[in-house]
Amino acid sequence: MLKKTLVALSLGAALFGAGQALAADYAIDKQGQHAFVNFKISHLGYSWLYGTFKDFDGSFSFDEKNPEASQVKVTLNTASVDTNNAERDKHLRSGDFLNVSQHPTATFASTAVKSTGAGTADISGNLTLNGVTKPVVIAASFVGQGDDPWGGYRAGFEGSTTLKLKDFDIQKDLGPASQEVQLIISVEGVRQ
Repeated sequence: MLKKTLVALSLGAALFGAGQALAADYAIDKQGQHAFVNFKISHLGYSWLYGTFKDFDGSFSFDEKNPEASQVKVTLNTASVDTNNAERDKHLRSGDFLNVSQHPTATFASTAVKSTGAGTADISGNLTLNGVTKPVVIAASFVGQGDDPWGGYRAGFEGSTTLKLKDFDIQKDLGPASQEVQLIISVEGVRQ
């Protein structure tokens, strides 16, 4: 579930906190495992089921002096869904949910970034999941930025959004408490 691969998403906007004075491009630190696209959905209204997508890639551009010009692009491998239960993950990959055989990727591309306060922003964009493209908004917050121990420069954010399953043609009915999934995104980018 999902999506929001968005992951990536929130990135740029959230970064307007402090630091760089010029526009810069960042690659999501996928190889260092410093980025996560997680989700949670209610299980029958009694508890939360958590999961993650283990394979995604993306980039963002951020200009501290003009955060509204920031951009985010993310691609997610839907078959990389992992809820720590092989049978459930197999079901999530099926046509009942992510339909990974026909839609192996989910994508997010930002269309606008709007500052909502000190170190926070709404990142609007188009999310394509299960063959359906819909506008979504990720509420993002800046985590930090600066030099890393390897001679690079990094910036990070976290963000979240809630998706209605039926909006993305996921028709499996999991009961009234499980119609929406929350995406939680934590991303660290390395300046290129």
